Amino acid sequence: MTGYVLRRLWQSAVVLIGVSILVFAIMHLVPGDPVRQALGTRATEAAYQAMRERAGLDEPLLTQYLDWIGSAFTGDLGVSFRTGRPVMEMILERVPATVSLAAAAIVVALLIAIPLGTIAALKPRSPVDWFATASSQAGLSIPDFWMGIMLILLFAGTLGWFPSGGYVGLTSDPVGWAHHLVMPAVTAGVASGSILTRFVRSSVLEALGQDHVRTARAKGMRRRDVLGWHVLRNALIPLVTVGGVQLAYLLSGVVIVEIVFAWPGLGQMALQAVESRDYPLLQGSVLLFAVIFLLVNLLVDLLYARLDPRISYVGAAK
Repeated sequence: MTGYVLRRLWQSAVVLIGVSILVFAIMHLVPGDPVRQALGTRATEAAYQAMRERAGLDEPLLTQYLDWIGSAFTGDLGVSFRTGRPVMEMILERVPATVSLAAAAIVVALLIAIPLGTIAALKPRSPVDWFATASSQAGLSIPDFWMGIMLILLFAGTLGWFPSGGYVGLTSDPVGWAHHLVMPAVTAGVASGSILTRFVRSSVLEALGQDHVRTARAKGMRRRDVLGWHVLRNALIPLVTVGGVQLAYLLSGVVIVEIVFAWPGLGQMALQAVESRDYPLLQGSVLLFAVIFLLVNLLVDLLYARLDPRISYVGAAK
């Protein structure tokens, strides 16, 4: 197991280097001058040259990349052109909002997917199955911004149950944090829940057709025990895969949801970096998103061995 983890970490480092090269190249291929945009048209030539030197933009591209990636592996992602603050500091400020939204959204998604997908699989071609299929298709088809706006109009504008947007820290006001979190979490969780519902349904149907499930039923095992010990446990493996991808997507920032609800997450910050041509901030954000996806994929692979005893990573490093 240790050898497998070390090999995966080494592969992740190689992937990160490839992502960093790609992001760095794209940033410098885009036309325009980020320093001029950051300073504005009224900046003096001395201020312009000073900022270029401070950012290292007067160096050759290879030198710029090596300096940036070397600092990045020590946790230094540079300084934002727009704010003049360290990029890592700006990212860490956004992490609590992003993590809270992603965690709440994936809980909403699982609360939708597991019951609905399981019931639909237990009663195929029934009205419940048709409802699950139709609702999951609707959840995938409805745009996030439209659903968010409708929730704001109904629950914030008409009923006044929830605030229309904004973020409150968990430590400063737990009740206010939960109050502000509900509508963004539902908006982000419905789409993920619609995807997961289909996978739960197909996984449970496949598990129900396995020989050991039929044997357990033939031996007179209670339906509840068969469902819990033999069906749902086997159905969890594909659910973990897709759920991990959805969690990584949510942790990388749900840009549209964050904009609609004025949620100060990583996705909104990355969009602002694109609009202002803030090279260090955008490069640091994309590198962070790549790290998130790689770590989540590694955790999902390790969970396989816990869920399915047949899967073993002993000797996988060879």
